[in-house]
Amino acid sequence: MGSIFLAAGWPIWFLLIASIIALALIIERAIVLRRSKIIPPNLLDEVVGLYRSRKVTPEVLTRLENNSPLGRILAAGLRNEKASREVMKESIEEAGRAVTHELERFLNHLGTISTAAPLLGLFGTVIGMIEIFGAQAPSGSTNPAQLAHGISISLYNTAFGLVVAIPSLIFYRQYRGQVDSLVVEMEQQAVKFVDIVHGERT
Repeated sequence: MGSIFLAAGWPIWFLLIASIIALALIIERAIVLRRSKIIPPNLLDEVVGLYRSRKVTPEVLTRLENNSPLGRILAAGLRNEKASREVMKESIEEAGRAVTHELERFLNHLGTISTAAPLLGLFGTVIGMIEIFGAQAPSGSTNPAQLAHGISISLYNTAFGLVVAIPSLIFYRQYRGQVDSLVVEMEQQAVKFVDIVHGERT
């Protein structure tokens, strides 16, 4: 592996750094975006039970906020349970925007890497081409070692750029769709909770 990086020249180090960052982001988002962690099962039913039994206290609201992203949204609604429907919905929407922003955290970075990696590979290819042309001596003779090194830089950087970009793009799209799905489900549960509080659902 070390010989490959040596053959690929110094441009490969930019791609190596990008690949390490991309891998770290992919693992971090895989841990954070688990559905059971974002939308715990039966949380809405538990919150409705607390509301109906009048057991909502500041301590309960704090625990609910720390429970999960959905808990934060429902806690925002509970804090405004005595307000009008519009005020309650606004507080839930504000909390929802903050939660959505947190769920989308680092996704733009992953998307940027998926876009930049092929360009970094192309940059390495250009450096390799310069090496190839530099292998031609004014007398017309060619330095075989420099020629081979230039070809290695070109091919390795192009290939490694694609190796970094393709998984990054796949996971970026996957996580983006996952966040959209989670946000829609949280919105549905929040609307249901508002309807229950204001007597429009049982």
